[in-house]
Amino acid sequence: MSDKGGGAAAGPLLLGVRHHGPGSARAVRAALDAARPRVVLIEGPPEADALIPLAADEEMRPPVALLAHAVDEPGRSAFWPLAEFSPEWVAIRWALDHEVPARFIDLPATHTLVWERDAEAGGGGEGAGPAEQGERGEEAGEGSGAEGGTGAEEAQAPIVADVRVDPLAVLAEAAGYDDPERWWEDVVEHRWVGERDAFAPFVVLEEAMGALREVYGTGGHDRDLVREAYMRLQVRAAQREFGEGVAVVCGAWHVPALRQKAAVSADRALLKGLPKVKVDMTWVPWTHRRLARVSGYGAGIDSPGWYGHLFSAPDRPVERWLTKVAGLLRAEDRLVSSAHVIEAVRLAETLAAMRGRPLPGLSETTDAVRAVMCEGSDVPLALVHDRLVVGDVLGEVPRSAPAVPLQRDLDRIQRRLRLKPEALERELELDLRKETDAGRSRLLHRLRLLGVEWGDPAASRDSTGTFRETWRLRWEPELSVRVAEAGVWGTTVLAAATAKAEADAVAAQGLAEVTALAERCLLAELPDALPTVMRILADRAALDTDVGHLAQALPALVRSLRYGDVRGTDTSALAEVAAGLAERIFVGLPPACAALDADAAEEMRRHVDAVHGAVGLLGDASVPGHGDLRVRWRSVLRVLSGRDTVPGVVRGRAVRLLLDEGELGQDEAARLMGLVLSPGTAPADGAAWIEGFVGGGSGGGMLLVHDERLLGLVDAWLTGVPAEAFTDVLPLLRRTFSAYEPGVRRTLGELVRRGPGARGSTVAVGSGIPGFAPDLDTARADAVLPVVRLLLGLDDGDHSSADDNDLVGVGR
Repeated sequence: MSDKGGGAAAGPLLLGVRHHGPGSARAVRAALDAARPRVVLIEGPPEADALIPLAADEEMRPPVALLAHAVDEPGRSAFWPLAEFSPEWVAIRWALDHEVPARFIDLPATHTLVWERDAEAGGGGEGAGPAEQGERGEEAGEGSGAEGGTGAEEAQAPIVADVRVDPLAVLAEAAGYDDPERWWEDVVEHRWVGERDAFAPFVVLEEAMGALREVYGTGGHDRDLVREAYMRLQVRAAQREFGEGVAVVCGAWHVPALRQKAAVSADRALLKGLPKVKVDMTWVPWTHRRLARVSGYGAGIDSPGWYGHLFSAPDRPVERWLTKVAGLLRAEDRLVSSAHVIEAVRLAETLAAMRGRPLPGLSETTDAVRAVMCEGSDVPLALVHDRLVVGDVLGEVPRSAPAVPLQRDLDRIQRRLRLKPEALERELELDLRKETDAGRSRLLHRLRLLGVEWGDPAASRDSTGTFRETWRLRWEPELSVRVAEAGVWGTTVLAAATAKAEADAVAAQGLAEVTALAERCLLAELPDALPTVMRILADRAALDTDVGHLAQALPALVRSLRYGDVRGTDTSALAEVAAGLAERIFVGLPPACAALDADAAEEMRRHVDAVHGAVGLLGDASVPGHGDLRVRWRSVLRVLSGRDTVPGVVRGRAVRLLLDEGELGQDEAARLMGLVLSPGTAPADGAAWIEGFVGGGSGGGMLLVHDERLLGLVDAWLTGVPAEAFTDVLPLLRRTFSAYEPGVRRTLGELVRRGPGARGSTVAVGSGIPGFAPDLDTARADAVLPVVRLLLGLDDGDHSSADDNDLVGVGR
């Protein structure tokens, strides 16, 4: 068998590959069919040997990855991703189908995980925190780069990453190509290997890599020496057991090192004294998107979806690919016909011929799609790249795969709730009145408490009620690591979330953190954690004297009361704490508003808004012993509105809130505004008062539109600001009015142009500005009546002037 491996001397069949290369995968399958080895050795962690049989399970669907994590530190992890078109996956499946032993021979993960930790501790890496381990673990696990050879050290020794050699780039440059991907497509992916020369591609790659290593040595991959020493020892052991029937599938970069003669004692010396850590391994789902180089994965490829198509297409890959593209664009309501597909195929083939390529590649098909199907636009082309060239394929692993108890409980809940993980982001609308949707909400909130960010809450489009929730879901492979990390808190999702919430409450630094945690406990329905959180909340609230902190904490508590209503949770203790916080805010807010600078005043205005909304909700709840909180809050607002020591932005907001509540008449509001905007008030203070009264996105623009008396006061004050002070107040005014909708700004401009407060003037009547006459414009109203009748479902044949008058009255 060794003679078939390129005429080499007696030895194993070395099949050097590019990780995730469909051409390499096809060549590996052809070579194994021709050689019929007795054992297949594969570059990968030996701890995963027991997991190899699971690759033949019917429930196993690539892309998947081997996950290794330290038992005592689950966040210390590494991935070895495998796609359907990965040569290693093809080798595994060939061995299982032919009942041939398959083994992994790379350096054990028990060493590589410690290597990475030591490199980070020494300052070699950028960002050594656990949050990056999923990303960095990918690099550590697959370890090939585009050329298929750097191994597990990529994340473990980033200090030399900038001087590493890219073998594909060197070979492509020598061949006159400026793009390594295009060179690889031309010489490998578009080459259909026949049985006669099944070993020829590997001979050529071995010679090329041998020449490169003579020039560049390890190419900056110094830890390859240790990995290759371990691989040589494993190959020797397999040869002793199986004789010459040994086939090795590894990155092409390693083949010259495995071929060379090295003393056993020298290899063992390199491995002596390597640090260890206890590891667990399992299979986890992977995605095409995470195979992409743009994800930061060191062995990534630019176009996993395209490579998967090249591997799976039985014939005519270009025609089949462009048919897929047409189907996608049609699904997005773009006009793409069969003629477009035919013309795109012709254009792609013409471009390939003009560029001297054997077959159209991704660049030619992309150019053809842009010109023919996208009419030169890159917008639909971006969709093609995202959905097809990269893709959102999510693999699956069998239930029998090893997993931590928490992962098994999560899998069980996902099946019960019919909530399947998907790689493509999607929106999920939940109605909490339904049992299944309520269960889904609880699960997603509990996972967020555990740091498993499967879903992100989003604003509901159809309803603002508390019985509705909207989530954006997207499963990322790294979440499997987060689940393993969260396993230290418990064996079930409920138990782990409860323990984590209690620990977070004890470790919380501020009152706002504890109140936010109480809200999350209610959302996640953790009745066992809530007493602990509430006890800590009451203690922190009693000790905290900062009004700003209390104002930050109150809204979350009040929201929690509303969630308790819809979820049927007992929130009496929470209501008591919230009412106590509100009373302390009422007492401390006026003194806290004195002598504030501009930034502190703006922050206090936001606190006033938040407390106002919270008290409005809290007033709906019956809290014995605390009286009518709304009445007391309005008294506080009156105090704020009349104190000269309170900043103008806070006074203006207090007046506006009282006006909205009906506690202040428009005449009184106009009087207060007139006093503030009088010549005796500093322009900067007047501008701040206006910002508080009509700014902050509180609908102040519409207030000015419908009350021209207030608009007239603002206009008169603004035109009277001295020139030397105008520059100082301009930023405040711009900030206030720029927050209005464009239509509101236009309306205000038209009102100012014709003169606010002059509704009965002849100028207004004769201004000719549509929509700004003092009386109803019946001609314009009549124009919309047919549409209104259609919307109301009125019979077209039953027109009456009385009905039309009613509709006009409604419009007024």
